[in-house]
Amino acid sequence: MNKKTWIGIIAVVAVVAIAAYFLMGGQKKATVSFETAKVERTTISSSITATGTIEPVTSVTIGTQVSGIVSKLYVDYNSVVKKGQVIAELDKTNLTSELKTAQANLSSAQSSLNYELNNYNRYQTLYDKGLVSADEYETAKLSYLKAKEQVTTARESVQKAQTNLGYATITSPIDGVVLSKSVEEGQTVAASFNTPELFTIAQDLTDMRVIADIDEADIGGVREGQRVSFTVDAFPDDHFEGLVTQVRQQATTESNVVTYEVVISAPNNDLKLKPGLTANVTIFTLEKHDVLAVPSKALRFMPNEALLKEGQSVEDIEVVHKVWTLNDNIFKAHQVEVGTSNGILTEIVSGINEGTDVLTDFSIENDDVVADQGQAGNPFMPRPRNNNRNSQKK
Repeated sequence: MNKKTWIGIIAVVAVVAIAAYFLMGGQKKATVSFETAKVERTTISSSITATGTIEPVTSVTIGTQVSGIVSKLYVDYNSVVKKGQVIAELDKTNLTSELKTAQANLSSAQSSLNYELNNYNRYQTLYDKGLVSADEYETAKLSYLKAKEQVTTARESVQKAQTNLGYATITSPIDGVVLSKSVEEGQTVAASFNTPELFTIAQDLTDMRVIADIDEADIGGVREGQRVSFTVDAFPDDHFEGLVTQVRQQATTESNVVTYEVVISAPNNDLKLKPGLTANVTIFTLEKHDVLAVPSKALRFMPNEALLKEGQSVEDIEVVHKVWTLNDNIFKAHQVEVGTSNGILTEIVSGINEGTDVLTDFSIENDDVVADQGQAGNPFMPRPRNNNRNSQKK
C-alpha cells in the first residue's frame, strides 16, 4: 500500500472510534464516595505551646553589707547547707578596731556625763539657795543634757560597730543547696554602692517551677490549675507534668512581641530538672474526657443535589446545628445540640446516638481522576483514588 492509502485507513478508524465514544455516552460514569465518621466517646482537648526556663521555687542571693577581704569560705558549689550555718567570713581586723574605738568613745562620753551630772546637781543646790544666777544654773543644766545625748550617740555607735562585725560572719538564711559562688578566699568585696553577690542558695531542688513566656494571642485561654506537659533537651524522651500556678499580669515587650509570664509547677523528685534548663511547654487550655463527639466538618456537610441518583431523597430540616446520615438511599438531617469544640472535634450533647455513622465529606471518582467535591476539600487539588478509609458508595 502506498502512503495515501495508509492515511485514509487511519482516518476511517479515528472517525469510527470517535463515533463509538459518543454513542457509548462519551465517558465512563462517575462514582460518588462518601466519608463517614462514628459518633463516639473521646477526649476533646486544645493546647498552646511555649518555651520557658526551669528555676527553683525559692532561691536566695546572699551578699554582704560590709566591705572587706574574704578570709574563709566554708562551702562550694552544690554544698548542702542548713539555716544559720556559717558559709563565709570576712577579715574582721578593721571591724574589730572600729568596735573598740566606739566602745572607748562610749566610755569617754559616760565619764563626761558623770561629771556634768555632778556639776548640775551642785548648781541646782546653789541656785535653790540663791547663791548663783539663773543663767549659770541653766548653763550647767545644758551641759548635762548635752553630755547625756553624747552618751546615747556613743552607745549607738557601739551597737553599729557590733552589727557590722556580725555582718563579717555570713550565714545561710535557709536550708538548701549552693547553686553559685561568686567569690574566692582573699578576694576583696566592696559594699560602698551596692551589695556584692557572694552565693545563690536554692531551698529545695525537688520542688522546681517553669517560667514560661506566653504570647499575647494565647494568654487569654490560660488559667490557674490547667495541666501542663513539658520536655527538656537534656532528657528528650522524658515527659514532665505540672500545673499552671500563676498567670502574671506584667507584660514584657521585646522586638514588638508582647508576652506574659506564666508560672508552672514542676515536681522534681528524681532531680533530673536542673536550674536554667529550657523547657518546651504544652499547656492544655481545654480538656473534656469521655464525651460524645464527631469531626467538626460533619456539622458543615450538606448533600449536593448533583449527587443524588435515581431513588435517593433528602430529608432536610432548618436548624442551626445538624449532622447527616445516609440510610436506605435517604439523606437525613438530625438536629443536634453541640458543646465544646477544638476546631477538629465537636462535642455532641444530644440529638444522635452513640455509634451512628454520620457523613463528613464526599468525592467524585472516575477512571482518570478523583475530583474532590467535599466541603472541606480543595476543588483544584486531585486526590488519589480510593483514599476513603470509611466510605459508602452509590
